[in-house]
Amino acid sequence: MAARRRIVILGAAGRDFHDFNLVYRDDPACEVVAFTAAQIAGIAGRRYPPTLAGPLYPDGIAIVEEADLDGLIRAARIDQVVLAYSDLPHAQVMHLASHVLAAGADFVLLGPARTQLVSRLPVIAVSAVRTGCGKSQTSRYLAGLLERRGLRAGILRHPMPYGELADQAVQRFRSPDDLGAARCTIEEREEYEPHLALGHTVYAGVDYARILALAEAENDLILWEGGNNDFPFIRPDWHICLVDPLRPGHELAYHPGEATLRMADTVLVVKTDSAAAADVERVCADARRLNPAADIVPAASPVSLERPERLRGRRVVVVEDGPTVSHGGMAWGAAHLAAERAGAVIVDPRPWAAAEIAAVYARYPHLTDVLPAMGYSAAQLDDLRATLAAVPADFVVSASPVDLARLIRLDKPILRARYEYAEVAQPGLAGRLDAFLARRFGPPGRA
Repeated sequence: MAARRRIVILGAAGRDFHDFNLVYRDDPACEVVAFTAAQIAGIAGRRYPPTLAGPLYPDGIAIVEEADLDGLIRAARIDQVVLAYSDLPHAQVMHLASHVLAAGADFVLLGPARTQLVSRLPVIAVSAVRTGCGKSQTSRYLAGLLERRGLRAGILRHPMPYGELADQAVQRFRSPDDLGAARCTIEEREEYEPHLALGHTVYAGVDYARILALAEAENDLILWEGGNNDFPFIRPDWHICLVDPLRPGHELAYHPGEATLRMADTVLVVKTDSAAAADVERVCADARRLNPAADIVPAASPVSLERPERLRGRRVVVVEDGPTVSHGGMAWGAAHLAAERAGAVIVDPRPWAAAEIAAVYARYPHLTDVLPAMGYSAAQLDDLRATLAAVPADFVVSASPVDLARLIRLDKPILRARYEYAEVAQPGLAGRLDAFLARRFGPPGRA
């Protein structure tokens, strides 16, 4: 028997597991020696469990630090290294490739043809060129439109399995109590909680073949909500990709965001209400050049703040969605914008950062006067609370989609900055949805 091809999968507790399940788990010609971990704290040092890894891996698979990659390739005689995580600058992808090639292995990227599941239901996918573009509010808007049209949409969320992997093979969330029972992190709650508040069902986990089967059994249509700038795990019938004019040029510079933009049916230009007109035109021009077959739809992302008059002249500490301002690269978000518009005095929280939060600032030096809502672990959540308590501010303004007041107790009022999807032109996204549904289900009212 020929020797099995020895493989390492570079990941961040998401696509890496999916690609393994779909491409390598049952392939006797391959042996996945290890996953590596990046972006997400606390993943390295664990194992992908045997119950998920399958009979070829009775001991499971080790998850190690990406920093150990060079030595691992040499010591374990690795043949191929597969990149399976997202939101990386193109240059960083090639730096990783250079490490791999210099150590003697092949560098591999798996594409949609090998990694997308096929659903028996119509599939709408929402993706983006960067994390923090506004996929979540766009998905909520679409889910609401589908509900009003009498269709049950199963919302499949890009995986975020940061807990016990064996317990997270297939997850179905219907209420906030489900989030507590699953011991969801802040990052998971940020994605799931707003959908649950609107009565939507969210499916997530590790094994997307099983997750898709469950969603298909309970719904009329699949709505895939991507994570970071990844391309969809389910083959879409209508693929919407968001571009962000607050980060012009990023649509050309990140993996796999550029690929995602090139494969989209519709390019959604968000945040046109807060971006400069020249930057809106720049991202539109890039989209037209990279994907001339796609239609381009402008949209707004209006920000609202409860009782903004309370903040004029008052000191505030600003909390933003964690991934958006960490590896998403944004220096500020909706909370900062809302506080500025309200005339608040924004306090730099860095001098009061507890250890876990100080480590985040050290890793992302572009952050200055915003506090990322980090909560991948109990320790991070405790230090987020400690930091907020220590900052000399009168109010907390939070744009985290999760209700922080339910997770941490403070002696400062927490005011929520909210941002939603808004149409700015007709027929807009709603009109295009109607056309899609007419093609798949027939005209409204037809039996």
